[in-house]
Amino acid sequence: MTNYENFLARKAIIDPPTGLDDIPVLPDVLFPFQRDIVRWALKRGRAALFAGTGLGKSLMELSWAQTVNRATGKDVLHLAPLAVSNQMAREADKFGITARVVRSQEDCGAGTNITNYQKLEHFDLSQFGGVILDESSILKSTTGHYRNELIKACKDIPFRLAATATPAPNDFMELGNHAEFLGIMSYTDMLATFFAHDNGDTQKWRLKGHAENDFWKWMASWSVMMRKPSDIGYDDGAYILPPLEQIHHVVRSSASHEGLFRDGVATLQQRIAARRDTVTDRVAHAVSLTPTDRPFVWWCNLNAESEALAKAIPDAVEIRGSDKNAERKLIDFSEGRIRVLVTKPSICGFGMNWQHCADTGFVGLNDSFEQVYQAVRRFWRFGQSKPVMAHFIAADTEGAVVANLKRKESDADRMAAAMILHTADISTRNVRGQVRDKPNYDPKQPMKIPSWLGVAA
Repeated sequence: MTNYENFLARKAIIDPPTGLDDIPVLPDVLFPFQRDIVRWALKRGRAALFAGTGLGKSLMELSWAQTVNRATGKDVLHLAPLAVSNQMAREADKFGITARVVRSQEDCGAGTNITNYQKLEHFDLSQFGGVILDESSILKSTTGHYRNELIKACKDIPFRLAATATPAPNDFMELGNHAEFLGIMSYTDMLATFFAHDNGDTQKWRLKGHAENDFWKWMASWSVMMRKPSDIGYDDGAYILPPLEQIHHVVRSSASHEGLFRDGVATLQQRIAARRDTVTDRVAHAVSLTPTDRPFVWWCNLNAESEALAKAIPDAVEIRGSDKNAERKLIDFSEGRIRVLVTKPSICGFGMNWQHCADTGFVGLNDSFEQVYQAVRRFWRFGQSKPVMAHFIAADTEGAVVANLKRKESDADRMAAAMILHTADISTRNVRGQVRDKPNYDPKQPMKIPSWLGVAA
């Protein structure tokens, strides 16, 4: 390939498939939509699954990894959040897929090796033919440590799969990070190709109006976006979920506030102070809401909240980030040996399957919509047979926090609807028909060589 041909290849918007041409038999346990998505991802080689919680991303990831190993003879490194690795291994065992939890390169064996992101430095990525990012929203920050380390370490791995339920809840930038990790297009090239500065502010970008269709076509060429199977042309069947009721409780603060604190806080410092000053009132209300006859999970924001709740609820068990027994406690709650769990969304809010529990609550809120979304979806997901009740407790001084979360939820719903609306038809054709996207090139105008070049026509 000439230098000019290399230049043109780098400028191509549609990234060609680089995966398998012949797909081996996939596990029988896959639903039709899951099987077709895995086949599509294997043909692509480098792909993203932006699929809602409960749609079986774990099974699809494990099936993809098993097939990559069988087809290439290369092992796969499966990266997951801290609390999810052992659950992923149990899922693999349940479906008869060979996988193991490992702590370093020395622990690795043939097939799929599961570890958490914090142990990435203990592995030689050149030894793997495939890599999976479970809960790949870890790529969110453009300056984040894991984002940069993962892109650098995985750039030469031929098979890459990223899976998350919540891509870019507020803007498009996380999508660019996924594209760069997968080797589709760099983050900066995505911005230059599809986006423009908003009113001269270099920190804010908006999708160019004339580039909107091309952007979504580009997205659908390397990712599948769905919240339910019918989004890409399949029957929802058992994926129709029971009702979700979100109940907001406003607790009148007994603490003494002045000025803005009486009418509601605005700045981050004021919000933190309001949360600390209202711990006792919010915990007391949370205790009064806790049932005595069924499982419950309380999500906290401050250590003081979790400590107070664990002491006030007789059979509650607390999990902190520094808890060496966290994995055992999570298993005990999942299997019914712990009835009330008290923890933080940042610790246990990602990846866990808790359909046996239908009641949860937030005794403390911060501004992270993603944490709230993920925490609620531990319960409200495929396999849940009961209506889910989610309680949100905030002091009367925290109005700005509640309003901000509602705004982000509305933004996320609009963006998800837009992504699915624009990509559904293309994704349906790609996944169900195994279409290989190619750039549109249909020249109509004959090339004319200028006479001054002195070249005969």
